[in-house]
Amino acid sequence: MKQEKLYFGKFLTFLAVIIVAMLAGCNKRQQSVVPPPEILVVEVERKDVPVMEEFIGQIYGFQDIAIRARVEGFLEGIHFNEGSRVSKGQLIYTIDPQQFQAKVAAQMSGLAQAKTMLAKAESDLNRIRPLAENNAVSQRDLDAAVAQYDAARAGVEAAKANLESAQIELSYTRIKSPINGIIGKTQAKIGDFVGRSPNPVVLNEVSNVETVLVEFFLNESEYLKLAKELVEQEGTVKKRGTDNQATVTMTLADGLEYPHPGYLNFVDRGVNPSTGSLLIQAAFPNPDRILRPGQFARVTVELSVIEDAMLVPQQAVSEIQGNFSVFVLGDSSKVAVIPINIAIKYQDYYVIDEGLKGDEKILLEGLQQVRTGMLIKPEMTKYQSKKNDNK
Repeated sequence: MKQEKLYFGKFLTFLAVIIVAMLAGCNKRQQSVVPPPEILVVEVERKDVPVMEEFIGQIYGFQDIAIRARVEGFLEGIHFNEGSRVSKGQLIYTIDPQQFQAKVAAQMSGLAQAKTMLAKAESDLNRIRPLAENNAVSQRDLDAAVAQYDAARAGVEAAKANLESAQIELSYTRIKSPINGIIGKTQAKIGDFVGRSPNPVVLNEVSNVETVLVEFFLNESEYLKLAKELVEQEGTVKKRGTDNQATVTMTLADGLEYPHPGYLNFVDRGVNPSTGSLLIQAAFPNPDRILRPGQFARVTVELSVIEDAMLVPQQAVSEIQGNFSVFVLGDSSKVAVIPINIAIKYQDYYVIDEGLKGDEKILLEGLQQVRTGMLIKPEMTKYQSKKNDNK
C-alpha cells in the first residue's frame, strides 16, 4: 500500500513537470511573435519638372575660316606658331613675290607709256583745234585728233586697272589672318608650291572659339515627336517661345556637365532628304577657351516644363514585365500596391502621370519583403536626391 502511494506521488510530480514545461513553451512562442518591420516612407513630391531631350552633337568654332593661297608660288615664310592665337591682319604666310613684283613693274611701265601717249594726243588736239576753227585744217583732221585723245585717255585708265590688278596679286603673296582666333597646324611647309592642286590648297584654318557652335540632328520621327510635344501639350505644360528660350546644357567626353548653359540659335529650314534629318544648332560661351572645334558632346535641350508634376524616387518603384507599381501606406499602417504609369525620368525620380493623386505616402525600401495588406511600422523621411537639381 505504501509502495502504491509512492508510485502515485511520483506520477503526479512527473505530470506537474510536463504541464509546467508545456506552459513555458507556450509563453516562449507568444514572446517570439515578430513585430511589424520598420520601413522608411516618403511623401510624393510635387514640383515643376523640365522636359529634356538628349542628342549627340559636334562642336565648331563660331567662325572657322580656311586659309588659302590666292596666287600660285613657292611658300617663302611661315610667321606664326602652330596652335597659337593670331590677330586679325597679322601676317601668317608669305609666297615668293618676285614674279608678281615683275608684273607690277611691267604694268607701271605700261601706265607710263599710256600717259606719254595721252600727253602727245592732248598736245596734238590742242594744236589742231584752233587751226580747225580758222579752217586751216579739215574737220576730218580735228575728228581724228579727238578720237586719238579719247583712245589715249582710255589707254591710261586701262593701264591703271592693269597696275592695280598686278598690285592686288602681289598683295596676295602676303597672307594675313582674317579674324582673331586660334590657328591650327600648317598643311604646307616652306618651299612647297601652293595655290594649285594637288599641292595644299588649304594652308591652314583659323577658328574664333570665344563662342562655339554645337550642331546636332533630329531624325524625322524625333522631330515629329518633339513638334507634337511643343504644339499639342496644353494646361500643365509651359511652352518655350522667343521670349523664353529653351535652356541647352552640354556634357563633355569626361562625363561632366559644361558649366555654361547655351541657347538654340538656328534650326534648318527643312529635313535633308538624303539623310532624313533636321539640323539644329546651339551656341555656348567659351570664356576659358576649353572647347575646341571637332569635339563631340551630349547636348540636352529643355523643351518644356511640366507644372506641379508628381515625383516618386526610382528606388521606390517596382517593375514586373514592363508594369510599374508602388507600395502605398494605407489606413492602420497597412500596405497596398498601386499600379502607376511613368511619364518621364527626371534625375533619380520618375514623373508619374497616372495611378497617384499626389498626396500618398510611398514605401522607399523593403519592397521585396512587404506584401499587400501587410502591417508595417512606418518611419517618415525626406528623400535626398543623389543628383544636383539646378532648376
